[in-house]
Amino acid sequence: MTISTTLQEFLDERDVNYDVVGHPRAVSASRTAEAAHVPGDELTKGVLVEDAGHYMLAVLPATRRLQFGKLHYMLGEHVGLATEEEVRSVFPDCEHGAVPALGSAWGLEVLLDESLAAQGRVYVEGGDHVSLIRLDGPAFRNLLGHCRYGDFSRHI
Repeated sequence: MTISTTLQEFLDERDVNYDVVGHPRAVSASRTAEAAHVPGDELTKGVLVEDAGHYMLAVLPATRRLQFGKLHYMLGEHVGLATEEEVRSVFPDCEHGAVPALGSAWGLEVLLDESLAAQGRVYVEGGDHVSLIRLDGPAFRNLLGHCRYGDFSRHI
């Protein structure tokens, strides 16, 4: 169980209190929540979107699905899902499909779904499929820096 080096350095440089929560290997957000015994509404997932090479990380709970129409409306522009190759190039020290929701650690603009705006505790992928980072909600939102909030998901 090893979290991404980029993520660990980012958290440690900011002197943030966090816990690493190990869990059996799981490759989807909903299965990760189940394996780690954490509420799906508290598990964040990051979805890398792009427009002409400009990448942004949309962050939403594991229990919700990104709605591109709502995201396009919020941004005033059309964005698409990044390819697997693009995700690997942006997150080189993370396993495929284990994108941490702290895009600011990689210099990305973050788009935060409003459903996470008041969450008291959150879990973030550690960059692999066997560990999560547990943070209190205010610390998580502070780590995102200047991000845009919006309603761009629906419950699944």
